[in-house]
Amino acid sequence: MEASSLVSPTARRLEGKVAVVTGGSRSIGETTARAFLRHGAKVVIADILDDLAHSLCEEINKPGSFTYVHCDVTNDSDVKNLIDATIAKHGKLDIIFANAGIVSRDGNGKKILTAENEDFKKVMEVNVYGSFLCAKHAARVMIPAKKGSIILMSSVASVVSGDVSHAYLASKHAVVGLTNNLGVELGQYGIRVNCVSPFGIDTPMLRKEFGVEDGEAVREFIDEIGNLKGVGVDGEDVAAAVVYLGSDEGKYVSGLNLVIDGGFSTTNVAIREAVIKMKR
Repeated sequence: MEASSLVSPTARRLEGKVAVVTGGSRSIGETTARAFLRHGAKVVIADILDDLAHSLCEEINKPGSFTYVHCDVTNDSDVKNLIDATIAKHGKLDIIFANAGIVSRDGNGKKILTAENEDFKKVMEVNVYGSFLCAKHAARVMIPAKKGSIILMSSVASVVSGDVSHAYLASKHAVVGLTNNLGVELGQYGIRVNCVSPFGIDTPMLRKEFGVEDGEAVREFIDEIGNLKGVGVDGEDVAAAVVYLGSDEGKYVSGLNLVIDGGFSTTNVAIREAVIKMKR
């Protein structure tokens, strides 16, 4: 490969593009929104956390390029308004990252007999129906333009089983299926559809899931159970993957579940645990 074909680390890979990020006021959403902005995109973040979102917009202080629209991704009219507001402000939509999601609030959700029905419904509503609505309304404006990149948020739980609630795991498997089906349908319009599946990232949501407030404890635990040692994973790794999928470098990538897990899902944890027990 010629050196001229390599991407400069300072290149603005999304120059001239318009991107929407749901759940964009904090954690992975915020990190990705900042990455989009660094790479030259005009960014609209969407969330229900109004105070956090407004504070972020004030901090970044680029009102023409970084704006906020209140949006509950489970509300069809909210998602429609988000896309319409983006078109009204910027005239187009090139990328949507449907990042907003929740984990199970049911501490017993790993056991089918004790799992709460309403919790299961809520997780599916936000993670799956929310992704569906974002894709639907993005496609509404991308189809006439004959181009666009739709990126959904899945999880390593889409490729491994047994360690999370039934609701969360089912929702993330569903997102992968939705990604594949949308990619087949929308390819004829030049629209690419992909999803990202990260390993555990230290976020407020994951800390709540673990029942701890110490981010360092979460990061140490993730490193301990992870396969790739000495390389910490964080939101920037997810953001880099999403930037790639949204950029012209990924112009022929569609229907991909990009797993960002350092090889965790390729290992057989059961064998390793059995060996450890045998040595005790």
